[in-house]
Amino acid sequence: MSKFWVIGLGFVAVLVGFIAYGSLTGASSDVTAPAAKMVAALQEATQDLTSDAERAKIAPHKALYKIEMVEKRSGAQVLNISGEMYFEWKPVCGAWTTDHRFSLLYEYAETPPMRITSDFTTYERFSGDSFDFNSRRRRDGEVYEELRGHAGIKKNTTGSADFNLPAGLRFDLPQGTLFPMAHTVSVVRAAEQGKKFLSATIFDGSDAEGPSEVNAFIGKKVDAMARITPSTAIAPGLINTPAWNVRLAFFPLNSDEADSDYEMDVVMHENGVISDMYVEYKDFSVTQRLVALERVTGETCDNAAAAQPAPADSGKKPQTK
Repeated sequence: MSKFWVIGLGFVAVLVGFIAYGSLTGASSDVTAPAAKMVAALQEATQDLTSDAERAKIAPHKALYKIEMVEKRSGAQVLNISGEMYFEWKPVCGAWTTDHRFSLLYEYAETPPMRITSDFTTYERFSGDSFDFNSRRRRDGEVYEELRGHAGIKKNTTGSADFNLPAGLRFDLPQGTLFPMAHTVSVVRAAEQGKKFLSATIFDGSDAEGPSEVNAFIGKKVDAMARITPSTAIAPGLINTPAWNVRLAFFPLNSDEADSDYEMDVVMHENGVISDMYVEYKDFSVTQRLVALERVTGETCDNAAAAQPAPADSGKKPQTK
């Protein structure tokens, strides 16, 4: 469950194989597309991020989600997981920034409960070729992991992700690799075009495992308004938009495991909002339920300098609000 604390990247976000399709329809002929054709399509999707029309579809927003464990498999040591996640996504001059904050309580049968908190920020250029990431995790208030670095990839070639923390950690990124925001836009575009399947290699900087292959199975459109509990804390204009059921399966490229690391069902909106999420791990499943959502204002070029993270080699942590 190494990536659990970072769900909400846009799918992250964040995300092959496939265990259960749920209510999704079968995959289209895209599943058997030649590898070269798939890489070309992913590169085209990344280039389109520079389009004003493409970016105008995305709604800068901040959201609060309630996290609950809803199923436990036999042999699982954890009794319960509960907590919340704050997520913010907005544009600055020439880039998207995200801010994720998790607070989770793990309860066990024979050991004391454990509180895990984390902060994760990213800075991804609209062009899709540059990505900065910075995270810190705490266990009962004590820092136990920090990640910081920069990743870059150019058109028609491979790229790399270079970490300053841990020092010297490096991953090669295959041609066509997408960063989280580029992947979100690519899945939304595929859904709008009526496609049922999209496979991509993603790097999100959320852990020390490197890039993952992510398969997205796109289902039918859904009425997201009918699935949420009415609340004055949730902006209806951000929810009452075209949305689809999407099933995602995640496979770290550096793992020899045949099965997915984890899988999730999400309600993905045309504007980039995720209004509902169900995540399946090997030992348990959790829901991530939207409880608050509002639009935010992006930064202009005049005031974006303060919002951009420090360069990965500066030793400074990007500021979060």
